[in-house]
Amino acid sequence: MSTDQQPDPKDRPARLAVGVVGAGRVGPALAASLQLAGHRPVAVSAVSDTSRRRAGLMLPDVPVVPPAEVLQRADLVLLTVPDDTLPGLVAGLAETGAVRPGQLLVHTSGRYGAKVLDPALRAGALPLALHPAMTFTGTPVDVQRLAGCSFGVTAPDELRLAAEALVIEMGGEPEWIAEENRPLYHAALALGSNHLVTLVAQSMELLRTAGVEAPDRMLGPLLGAALDNALRSGDAALTGPVARGDAGTVAAHIAELRRHSPQTVAGYLAMARATADRALAHGLLKPELAEDLLGVLAGRGEGDAR
Repeated sequence: MSTDQQPDPKDRPARLAVGVVGAGRVGPALAASLQLAGHRPVAVSAVSDTSRRRAGLMLPDVPVVPPAEVLQRADLVLLTVPDDTLPGLVAGLAETGAVRPGQLLVHTSGRYGAKVLDPALRAGALPLALHPAMTFTGTPVDVQRLAGCSFGVTAPDELRLAAEALVIEMGGEPEWIAEENRPLYHAALALGSNHLVTLVAQSMELLRTAGVEAPDRMLGPLLGAALDNALRSGDAALTGPVARGDAGTVAAHIAELRRHSPQTVAGYLAMARATADRALAHGLLKPELAEDLLGVLAGRGEGDAR
């Protein structure tokens, strides 16, 4: 067996000078992962004290400079700013002449494809949309989480291989998303991930109200199993009182939520209706039980439980 050690990434020749515009939670993590692949972070822009601290933690010794100077120093620029900020940023950088011909310009917005970078494309930049389907903490653990993470990739055909290669270098898995499908793609991810956080937080609050001392410990195995089952089996994994058509139990739930947490009732009803529709469509909810259940969800037939 060979005992040769793998070379330290720091000893490998740097291939691209990497800059980050926007030191939120995403940009520094991606730059740090590119550094592990042999690239060289050279500049980062950061405005708030929090973003400056994050840049110092994730990219130590990388200077913090204005956005235009980031583009001046870098061959590959990561534009990691909020979705609503991105179009104006790109237009401004192009108008001021900050964009250089042949420069790789990468944004990480899920909402937008490559066309939002058209002003930079006209200035000679190479536009890539690389969106990591991952939630970020702004700490070094994010770099580890990129291993196996799917990226929504959109780019001109001639840059597709370059885009996919960058994703692979960051440890991710490229998934091609057509330009016109980016908003739907992003909505799907938000529906699953962002709303999951809200549902879990509400569930933990209700369990605390019910006297559970460690709601996270109680929910962890249950939600982990539910997620695994859903990913494996889709709608066949549906269970619980809605899928079974237990109208009385659902009515009791609604009554208790109105009493203890009225702000959660609308969400419960919306998700229960969606669950009932899917359970019906897939033959899990018996039609003869659905009428009473849907009546409860519509505010009819709750009786004394109201």
